[in-house]
Parts: sequence; C-alpha cells; structure tokens
Amino acid sequence: MTESEQTLQSKLSRITGLDAGAMEKARARQSELAKPPGSLGLLEDLSVQLAGITGQVKNELSKTRIYVLAADNGVVDEGVSSAPQTVTLAQSINLTRGLTGASCLAKHFGDELVVVDMGIKLPYHCPEIVNRSLGKGTKNLYREPAMTREQAVRGILTGIELAAQAKHDGVSILGVGEMGIGNTTTSSAVLSALTGASVEEVTGRGGGLTDAAFLKKKHVIEHALSLHAPDKNDPIDVLSKVGGFDLCAMTGVFLGAAIERVPVVVDGFISIVAALCASRLASHAKAYFLGSHRSFEIGYQLAEQELGLHPCLELGMRLGEGSGCPIAFRVVEAACAVMCTMATFPEAAIDDEYLTDIRAKDSFTV
Repeated sequence: MTESEQTLQSKLSRITGLDAGAMEKARARQSELAKPPGSLGLLEDLSVQLAGITGQVKNELSKTRIYVLAADNGVVDEGVSSAPQTVTLAQSINLTRGLTGASCLAKHFGDELVVVDMGIKLPYHCPEIVNRSLGKGTKNLYREPAMTREQAVRGILTGIELAAQAKHDGVSILGVGEMGIGNTTTSSAVLSALTGASVEEVTGRGGGLTDAAFLKKKHVIEHALSLHAPDKNDPIDVLSKVGGFDLCAMTGVFLGAAIERVPVVVDGFISIVAALCASRLASHAKAYFLGSHRSFEIGYQLAEQELGLHPCLELGMRLGEGSGCPIAFRVVEAACAVMCTMATFPEAAIDDEYLTDIRAKDSFTV
C-alpha cells in the first residue's frame, strides 16, 4: 500500500455512525411538537438525521457551500458527448460569475459556490477557480485507463481536504456538484462496474445525443469495462480505470463531510455515483448524505436504491453542476425551522391526550 493510500485509510477510520442519543432526543422532541405524529414527513426525518450528524437536537444552516469539481475527460475523443470540450472551461468560469443554472440559484439564495479545477484541459485565467488539478484531463478510457491509481487516491484526498476546509470555515452544510463534458459516460461506467448492472441499465443520453451517438456511447462504455476489467470490490480501481478526476474529488468531499460530521447534499447522477463510491470505501459515510432531487438520468434510481437515499424533490432535473443543492438547502432549512421554533403541545396550550392511540400505533393517516 502506498503512502497516499495509508493516509486515506487513516482518514477513513475516523468515520463513525450517527449519534444515536441525539437522534432519540430529536425524535422525542418531534413527538412533543404541536402536530399529528409524522405529519411533516421528510422534514421530520431530516431533522432527526441532522441531530445524528451534529450531535445537537436543534440545528441551523448559518453557512452553506457548494463545491463544483471541474475536469475534462479524454473519452470525449470517441464522440460520446454532444457538447465540445471547450464547454467545460467556459462553464467553469461562468459558474464563478453566477451565470449558470447552479450558480444563479446559489447566488439568489446566498449560498457559496466554489469551483475547483481538478483537471480542466484548456489554459485559462480565472483567479476565482481553485486550482487542484491532477492533470489536463484524464486519458481516453476507451483505449487506456483513465488515470493512475495514485492520481485517483490524490483526487479523493483533495476532496477530503476541501471538506475539512469547509468545516474550518464554519460551513453548516455542503453540496457536491460537477462540471465536465463526458462525465455521464464515466459515471455510467463506474456505476456499471460497482453494481454489475448492464450498460443499458445505467446509461442515458446525458446532455442530449443522436441515436447513433447514443449507441456509440454505450459501445464505448462496454468496451472500456471489458478492456480494463475494474474490480467492483475496489472503488479506487474502478475510478482509476473508468472514472474521472471530478468523480474522485467528489467522492472525497462526501467522505470528508462524514469525517467532519457535516451534512452533505447529493445532487444529480454524477454526484450520486460519487456518493456510491464513497459509501463503498466507508459504509458509515452514507448516513451523512442528504438527497436533493431525483435526477432524470436512467442510472440515478439504481444508485439511489444502492445507497438507500431519499431525494426530497421530484423536478425532472438533469442539469448537474450542483443545481439541486441550493433548492435542497431550503428544504433542510425548513426542517431546522420546525425543530427549532415550532411550539410543543404545552406551549401551544393543547392537550395532546387525543393522540395517545395514534402514537401507540406509530402511524398517522389523514
């Protein structure tokens, strides 16, 4: 095992389960709030999960941040994307200016959005982009492994460091997004390798493809998986052979959030594949993940089932970039508001004896 992998394993050993005591206290408070049991649905579940993450029954989102990990993918040489590779750079810059879908939403709601260069191919001058580049894009996975194992580990460690920085900066919740032409191809390949699902089951049209290009995309993924035979029991092997620099760093942010006990929001398809990689590296990590929206991409629901994740929104979105995170943050804020400020039955001067039978059944029906 290399020194980098030893460092990674040492960090992963810090990930533990949620605080059961805090969660029990949160459930007790929810039962005391002036409402029928379970009537606020997922908001109640989120408040209990947050208690388990932070160890506090009452939480608030004082500072929010979205990390957008940007990188190019050599596999675009095979014609798997409808957009030119120049879009990775253009949109990475636009993300820093509040001009893309994710960044305009973040700007509107007052969320920080930090773009991190993990491997943008083209040269640029944009001081707002944080440079953590592992190289000028990955290799073409159709012909050779996307990256070395060492690069994959370094990418994961970079993501962990970004999460640690967020904790240091007082961030209350993180979101994880991406920017990189060709990354639905890499994500589909990684998801297929990790789950054993067929390429057909996990591969969508991404940003939009003609029928011929869509067939080519699936062929490229099938060929790459056959050529490299990634080990499904070794997520680092999978990422290094058919992944991307963005996926590696995203995986690291998810792991880092769990290490630092910071809740972290999963965005769309690429984001949830990275979350799955993180959970395969450290099983306790997934308890720190919060779902945003259910992506329109075909492979999303498979990854969702693998993680046991429950997205809080169904909006038909498939943009990526972290665009679901600003919206999900508002849902989490709502969960916090209920837990922190809603009156209990005594405070509301209501005798809750009428709920005794309902509580005994642990259910509520309108």
